[in-house]
Amino acid sequence: MINTGKNREHWANRAGFILAAAGSAIGLGNIWRFPYMTGEHGGAAFMLLYLLAILLLGYPLIVTEIVLGRASQRDPVGVFKVLAPNTPWWLVGALGVFTGFVILSYYAVVAGWSLAYIYKVVIATSNPGIDHASIFKNHISGVWEPIIWQAVFMIMTVGIIAAGVVKGIQRWSTILMPILFVLLVILIIRAITLPGAEEGLAYYLKPDFSKVTGRTLLAALAQAFFSLSLGMGALITYGSYLNEKDEIPASAAWVAGLDTGVALLAGFALFPAIFALGFKPGAGPGLAFITLPAVFAQMPLGTIFGVLFFFLLGIAALTSAISLLEVVTAWLIDEKGWSRRKAAACMGVVIFIVGLPATLGYSVWKDFSFPGLNTDLLDTYDWFANSLFLPVGGFFMAVFTGYAWGIKHAVHEVNKGHKAFAVGTWWTLLIRYFVPVMIFFILAIGIYDTFVK
Repeated sequence: MINTGKNREHWANRAGFILAAAGSAIGLGNIWRFPYMTGEHGGAAFMLLYLLAILLLGYPLIVTEIVLGRASQRDPVGVFKVLAPNTPWWLVGALGVFTGFVILSYYAVVAGWSLAYIYKVVIATSNPGIDHASIFKNHISGVWEPIIWQAVFMIMTVGIIAAGVVKGIQRWSTILMPILFVLLVILIIRAITLPGAEEGLAYYLKPDFSKVTGRTLLAALAQAFFSLSLGMGALITYGSYLNEKDEIPASAAWVAGLDTGVALLAGFALFPAIFALGFKPGAGPGLAFITLPAVFAQMPLGTIFGVLFFFLLGIAALTSAISLLEVVTAWLIDEKGWSRRKAAACMGVVIFIVGLPATLGYSVWKDFSFPGLNTDLLDTYDWFANSLFLPVGGFFMAVFTGYAWGIKHAVHEVNKGHKAFAVGTWWTLLIRYFVPVMIFFILAIGIYDTFVK
């Protein structure tokens, strides 16, 4: 039986929605990818471009996804069935559900590494001279240990989703998000008080306009798009739990602001410590699982701060994973009439199984290489999700809102219940023209760089 939305569960309050939506956006990429990109692309110069990208690309799309969800009171597939019945537009929602499914399947693998390192960092920091790269390589190249931690993370995620919107997602978001910010502040205070931290702050903040090119602008746009978890239906799903009295424009601004704030703060927690202790920053997992444990090993009370950091990573991963599983769970509830517990449990198991190749891509299937990509299985999953599925989904959501559904309908729906400010011509111009063009360039250049260049 299809859920028409009449008996739909709603957020208990606005703060719960904002924290849950911000948690969806705040993930592992905020902690390790954004700070590294900032340092590599001109420091404060890149930050300025990134903030512009958030304002001109990220914020309009956040509003778009939330309003689509609230207007329909349905999952990403149901949105288009309600707002554009008897048309192929529902395929855009189906792509969003599939994308969330794929991302969570490999995201849980990396999140499992984060959970494992809550105790592994104790070993790494209490043994002077230990090879931190070997610890990480031995962990991911194992068979059963990574699978067990992947399973633990999925069980945690399923448990929260099965509890419901208010008792599960909202309750845990209001617990985990404040803890995340507190941990960040503690790590920042420790990092900037280390002797020699100034070099790291200069690397992170000093504007270097010689590094700013057209590619820098594209990198800022892409980071803004991916950081906010746009194009996969997570914010559509969360928006569907709002009612007409709930304000959208200001709530969307809070979501964008919190996500950006965590990304900016992460750099203050990482680079002062890295440079103060004589290390050089790496990118991605190497920064988090190799460089930082080595940094913590030389830092006073480093074991404590190492545990706090990986606890922080685990929280960031969990708040994002919750939204990813909710996308596919909501689809089964709304379109197939499943109970929440059944949908969460079954999809959790299926996603875990689909993620196993990504886990084993460093051991049993380490020789696999997708034609043209030349990457391991986890990075192959990531390329298709982030470089293909997400941009395509975001592009068509913008086109649907600006043209198929009708921009007048969208503006009217967005401004229902507004108190702080409303959207108008500026949002119309962005969502109809700027956003689709920029996403198209992100998609095209990503494909070109991978298969042609």
